[in-house]
Amino acid sequence: MIFVRLDKNMRLLFTFIILLASGYWRTMNAQILNAESLRKVTDTSGFSGNAAVKFALKRNTRDFLTFSSDIHVQYKMNKHLVLLKNDLAFQKIEGADLENSSILHARYNYKISKRVIWEVFTQLQQNKINLIAHRTLVGTGVRYKLTNSDKYKFYIGSLAMYENEKLTDDITPVQKHIRNSSYLSFSLYPKDNIAFISTTYYQPILKNFSDYRVSNQSSLLVGMFNNVSIKISYTFTYDTFPAVGIPSSQYDFSTGISYSFD
Repeated sequence: MIFVRLDKNMRLLFTFIILLASGYWRTMNAQILNAESLRKVTDTSGFSGNAAVKFALKRNTRDFLTFSSDIHVQYKMNKHLVLLKNDLAFQKIEGADLENSSILHARYNYKISKRVIWEVFTQLQQNKINLIAHRTLVGTGVRYKLTNSDKYKFYIGSLAMYENEKLTDDITPVQKHIRNSSYLSFSLYPKDNIAFISTTYYQPILKNFSDYRVSNQSSLLVGMFNNVSIKISYTFTYDTFPAVGIPSSQYDFSTGISYSFD
C-alpha cells in the first residue's frame, strides 16, 4: 500500500490527520465517544484497524432504528500511535423522515513509559436527533495503565479539553467551556475469540461542576472466523444540561458485524 511510504515521517502523518479533522464539519449519535474502543491491540508496527456495520434500536424522546457504518484506522511506530475514526449513521425516527449524524475523531498517543501515555485528540460531531448543530473538542492529558496481564487490562485517564458547542433548540447560546474528561476503562479477554471492553467517563465543566456528563460504554466482541466478529454494544449517557426538549438520560443498544485488518 502507498501508506507504507510514510513510515519515516510520523510528524507529517499526524499533521495531515489534524488538518483533515479541522476541515470536517459534518460530524455520530453517541454523545461521548469511547476512545478505548478504538485501540486495536497489536505488537507490530504499521497500519491496522477495522470496518463495521451496525443495526440499532434506540429511544430518547421517540423510538427509532439506526443503520451505521464506521471505519477505524490506526498507525503504530515505536512509541507513537495515531488513531483516526470516521463514523456515519442513518436514523429512521418514529413519525419522521430519515436523518443522519456523523463524527470524526483523531487521537495521538506517545508512550512515555510502560505504564504512562500522553494523549492529544480532536473531535468534530453533528447530531440532528440531539439538536447538536456542531460540537468541537480539542484536548490533552495522561493515560495510566494499571495492569500488564494479556487476559485483562485496566486503565485510568484524565484530560483537559476545550469544547465549542452550538445547539439548534433556538434557546441555548453557543457554549464554550473547558471540561475535564476522566475515565476508567477495562478490557477482558477470557478466550482468544472473545473480548469485552467497558469505559466510564465523567466530564464536568471545570468552572461549574454541577454541569457534567456521565457515560458508560460497553462492547462484547465474539470472533466468528478469520478477522470477522459479531459486536454487541450498549451505551448509557447522562447530561445534566442537554438541549431543550432532549432527555438527560439516553441509551443506545446495537449489534453488528466487524472486520479487522492489520
